[in-house]
Amino acid sequence: MKNYFVFVLLCLTMSTWAQKKKPAANADKYAGVEAELQQVLKDWHAAGFAVAVVEKNKVVFAKGFGVRDLDTKQPVTLNTLFAIGSCTKAFTSTLVGQLVADGKFTYDEPVRNYLPELKFFNNEMNNSISMRDMMSHRTGLPRYDLSWYLNPSDNRDSLLQRIQYMEPTFRPKEKYQYNNFMFFAQGYVVEKFSRQSWEKNMLDKIFKPLGMTRSNMPYSAVKADSNLASPYSYNNDSTLKKIPHYNIGGMGPAGAVYSSVLDMSKWLQAWINGGKYNGQTVVPAAHFKEATSGHMTTGAGIPEQDVAFMSGGDYGFGWTLSSYRGHYQVEHGGAIDGFIATTCFFPNDSIGIVVLSNQDSRTVTAIARRILTDRALGLSPINWNKRNLDAAAKTKAATTSANVKPVTVRSSQRMSHKLAEYEGLYTSPAYGTYDVFVQHDSLWLRTSRSAFWLHNWHYDFFYPVDIAAGEKPDTVAPAGQSFRFNTNINGDIESMQAFGFEAPNIQLLFTKKAKAKALSKADLEQYTGSFQLGGVLTKVYIKNEKTLYVEVPGQPPYELAFTGEHKFVFTTLAGFALQFEAPVAGKAPAVTFLQPQGNYKANRQ
Repeated sequence: MKNYFVFVLLCLTMSTWAQKKKPAANADKYAGVEAELQQVLKDWHAAGFAVAVVEKNKVVFAKGFGVRDLDTKQPVTLNTLFAIGSCTKAFTSTLVGQLVADGKFTYDEPVRNYLPELKFFNNEMNNSISMRDMMSHRTGLPRYDLSWYLNPSDNRDSLLQRIQYMEPTFRPKEKYQYNNFMFFAQGYVVEKFSRQSWEKNMLDKIFKPLGMTRSNMPYSAVKADSNLASPYSYNNDSTLKKIPHYNIGGMGPAGAVYSSVLDMSKWLQAWINGGKYNGQTVVPAAHFKEATSGHMTTGAGIPEQDVAFMSGGDYGFGWTLSSYRGHYQVEHGGAIDGFIATTCFFPNDSIGIVVLSNQDSRTVTAIARRILTDRALGLSPINWNKRNLDAAAKTKAATTSANVKPVTVRSSQRMSHKLAEYEGLYTSPAYGTYDVFVQHDSLWLRTSRSAFWLHNWHYDFFYPVDIAAGEKPDTVAPAGQSFRFNTNINGDIESMQAFGFEAPNIQLLFTKKAKAKALSKADLEQYTGSFQLGGVLTKVYIKNEKTLYVEVPGQPPYELAFTGEHKFVFTTLAGFALQFEAPVAGKAPAVTFLQPQGNYKANRQ
């Protein structure tokens, strides 16, 4: 399981360098910029990207570079659709701002006043977290991205239920921590008050007024489009491989939009002009002010000496705020499998820039945006491409020459159980269910969208390996995530602990439920009958033609699930099981009740 934070929705930032003097006025600020951007495409082995620059009420420069698909060689155009990832967040917060403008609620009252379905981990969070906190990433929750990324759901009710099990790492309003679930929850609020889907709100209240006719969400709504970019990921050797689109369903309000640079330029025009487009208010004035003002500092410290002209780092409502070479910048990035986007505008200069790309390199979009920003603002150009190439080469050289100690492989200290005994459905209320199963003499873990080989590190520790077709897996060093299987008092595997998902102090526990293996009614008949357990006669019988039950006098019947080798576990009682002796003449002669307080044998009567 490689570090999926490379793919999930992220704020896009880029290191920058020293400022130069402002050049003399140029009759054509964008002369030669096409060649410069084409060089970026070539130097970084990119598939494609599209750009647009807006000044006041018009697009002054727009161009597509490269191809939207490496196989067909179809070129990127101004109408090519790209996934914009977290650039979606400003759209969702605007829908919330429209509701606030309509008097439905306020930014600062506890969200649970009007959304009691939303429950947090503790009462302090329940009683204090406001919409302002959710919009500016200051709820105290860390990312929890692997919850929705590995176990996605189109059911927004079920996703909302996960939040109450997400443990915070800080108190509300204490620290900036990016969290996609909080923007998903904003979309849930929009749906509740409008009684329409978030998607319908987006179409009716933003896309239609802006004339964004190419934009839609999620991938399933655009997959048949004839001008849709294919997503690409970089291999270690800098070559590109095509990967599947990630269909962000239930989590859509956090990042499911697909758009083109021409459509996004209309969105930018609205923000450049105080929330209005062609005289129609799309972003309410009060929300515009709040969204472009800092509500939470994203990090501490002052700029380093060589980037002193880059300052600030605040979060508004779906926008990151900073200063670039003396100009107030409002920006947000987006990343999802095979796509990187960046959208920014300078409200005091009436300038906006959007770059959409179909490969997972933040560097490409950041360089392109900086090149266009310097020209649009009339600043002396900085050779962003060369500086980034030099920095990348320096990093590569340092990595190559570093004295890295080899990791000691400890797999000789073998696991404590047979592979089949690890099999089961492991569930965390915050992350959903992981299916652990045996295949080809190996242990595997499957989520609702991915499968990983579990490489035994030592004893009952495993780390997941993402084995791509045609690639050799790295089995030397552990990945960012790992698992430890735990046993109960009887020595049976009862749970799985996950490491590397969130902060080190958050203990993620997945409890095990045995996977029932199908047996015919004839097979089940071998285990039915009455068994003498001490002075009590217990009964084992079949119900609904396919399920085995055990009944002890004075207790309710217990459903049993077959796990193999004549063993059945209680589906509702952890740590309880029945181990039958091998049938003789079609009937098991005895059964042992496996319980946390001991094992008890019962003979057939």
